[in-house]
Amino acid sequence: MYILTMSGHNKWSQIKHKKGAADKARSNVWGKLAKRIIVESRLANGDPNSPTLRTMIEKAKKENMPKENIERAIAKGISNEAGSMESILYESYGPGGSAILIATVTDSRNRTAQEIKHLLTKNGLALASQGSAMWAFQKDIEGGFTPTTTVPLNETDSAALMKILEEIDANDDVEDVYTNAE
Repeated sequence: MYILTMSGHNKWSQIKHKKGAADKARSNVWGKLAKRIIVESRLANGDPNSPTLRTMIEKAKKENMPKENIERAIAKGISNEAGSMESILYESYGPGGSAILIATVTDSRNRTAQEIKHLLTKNGLALASQGSAMWAFQKDIEGGFTPTTTVPLNETDSAALMKILEEIDANDDVEDVYTNAE
């Protein structure tokens, strides 16, 4: 007796596709963490006792980033390879007047600025001047931002904001996106 199965519908195919998606997501997170570790390592001259570098290392460990990858990123940060890796914070206002902070780590300030401007323009937004949206946030212990004031959004604005945030977060240079929307 032979059992025929339709191509692509066996258990192994399902596992393979799920694992591939999970691996891709993990790779994106590890890549962003590695960039951040490189920047912080460069600023701290490779000193793992630096509070900001130590915080980034702890974040990487929480994401199960291999020790070798962390060490490689620290070494790259103190070598000449790190070159011009830098952190840049972009600000904008989204639907319903919600403030948006876009934290990036990049080796090309101009390329990243153009990509962020394009993503915002495509969604009917524009870059705000430096400090214009920052008033709605305060820096937290882990180096991120928490809103000090929040803005309530209706369903339409909330859905539009989520779409915009997902598109921005998909950019390779974007580390984190913060908003003060409820």
